[in-house]
Amino acid sequence: MLNPWELLCFSKEKKISTREFRDLYCEFDGIKLRFDGKPDKKGQNACSQYVAGFGCSVHLGRPLACRLYPLGRQIQFDKAQYIFEGEKFPCLTDCAEVLQLPKMSVGEYLKGQEAEKFEKAQDEYLIVMQNIADIGFELLLDSGLSESGDIETLALWRIMGNEAPEVLAERIGKEWIDYLMLPEIDDSNENPTIFAQKHNELLLLKAQEKFGTIKTNEELHKASVLMIGLALHLARGLGADPKAISEHWVEIAKSHGAKE
Repeated sequence: MLNPWELLCFSKEKKISTREFRDLYCEFDGIKLRFDGKPDKKGQNACSQYVAGFGCSVHLGRPLACRLYPLGRQIQFDKAQYIFEGEKFPCLTDCAEVLQLPKMSVGEYLKGQEAEKFEKAQDEYLIVMQNIADIGFELLLDSGLSESGDIETLALWRIMGNEAPEVLAERIGKEWIDYLMLPEIDDSNENPTIFAQKHNELLLLKAQEKFGTIKTNEELHKASVLMIGLALHLARGLGADPKAISEHWVEIAKSHGAKE
């Protein structure tokens, strides 16, 4: 799964535009790398960037998921926790040569993988995700829509959390998907925090431009659904569970007077 910063890093390493990389090598409009390479011994298709006899063709631009493998990462109390579910690392059987490598701590491993920038990008985009969702909340709760007796908006929030990513992407539409995955930002800056913050500002400006003058309940409903859908799509690219998040957001909205 990919966030917009990782999509940019891939494209720069590939020496093509972000749009070209997305359209050639990604699924669900950019949030997932395509695995359509030659099947391995287990019958699993290789990553689209894998070259037989060579390895990863864009190794320096690889995303956080690749840099962490086989570890998982979660944030608890504002601190990253690194986890592994299972009794034995798959690389001990799939890549026998790792047995000859020196043992190291998780911290040493992550430093060698140069994961810090990509962790920062991940954390910043979690903030972007919540900021997008906040717009959806405001359009529902602060506009008079929820007070009108609307019950359709929260129902769609919940439905979107259960939708397949390609269905949700189609619901969102090409225009906003492009705003999310192909931000018009100077990509010469190597700081992922600044990149994500600029992206956040662009998305807020677009929302203000598109929704600043809407007045009817139908327009407010569509705009709220769109913003929550966009936030859920980004959440999936960050490795989060859209279903759990949508249910959480629905309950928060209901606690503030919205109805379903």
